[in-house]
Amino acid sequence: MAEKNGVKYITDNRKARHDYFIHDTYEAGLALTGTEVKSLRRGKVNLKDSFCRIDKGEAYIVGMHISPYEQGNRFNVDPVRTRKLLLHKEEIRKLIGATKEKGYTFIPLNLYFKKGRVKVTVALASGKKLYDKRQELAEKEAKRDIERRMKNRDY
Repeated sequence: MAEKNGVKYITDNRKARHDYFIHDTYEAGLALTGTEVKSLRRGKVNLKDSFCRIDKGEAYIVGMHISPYEQGNRFNVDPVRTRKLLLHKEEIRKLIGATKEKGYTFIPLNLYFKKGRVKVTVALASGKKLYDKRQELAEKEAKRDIERRMKNRDY
């Protein structure tokens, strides 16, 4: 876990930034059990295939895998259960309106500890087409090439 300004990062959903255009981000809390928090402190979590859903005025994260805690025995819960996101009502209302528009989705970006509490950064995003992904990779490669040439340039 990397620590910056009192925030300990647990994991990052790198695939999300590759597959989606990020339009707006929100910080949300997570409703977890004790053994899930202990497992998160060890970094045993996967956000890769997870997404967020709003149901009956409440936000949930679906598909996030938190490995069972080894010493948790009967207190362990289902590793891929649906977990509640703790957001303000106003934020949820904004997200309901935005996700009803065609092409917008609600995805988790990263997971971290802030002042001892588990937080997740969720984003309102729209999907990238294949040509967008190719263009982004070409731009990254060109930028790296330019930096490499500038570094090796002789004066």
